Amino acid sequence: MSSPSIQSVLQQMQTLNSQVGGSTERGRQVDTTVGRSGFAEEMHNSIERINQLQHKAASQIKAFEAGQPDVALNDVMVDMQKAGLAFQMGVQVRNRLVNAYKEIMNMQV
Repeated sequence: MSSPSIQSVLQQMQTLNSQVGGSTERGRQVDTTVGRSGFAEEMHNSIERINQLQHKAASQIKAFEAGQPDVALNDVMVDMQKAGLAFQMGVQVRNRLVNAYKEIMNMQV
């Protein structure tokens, strides 16, 4: 995917985000900007966010199973879905990166 098409997709996502009233997660504004840190660091940060979502879902499950009164079933289910979707997205990004790498490696000089 070229840089202009990435920028176009990012612009479309930001437009959709503003149409639905902004991204919020439990009252907080979610940061959707990409810093100037570099590709490897952004990938590492993304993997860390996926890992955090999975840990949060696991702790919610354990808390619900333990019968804690402040943990509702719907919160547990939402956290599980968030973690599952984030993991699936991470796998798809990895697959596309591997395919792009293979395509670049097969290019002739």
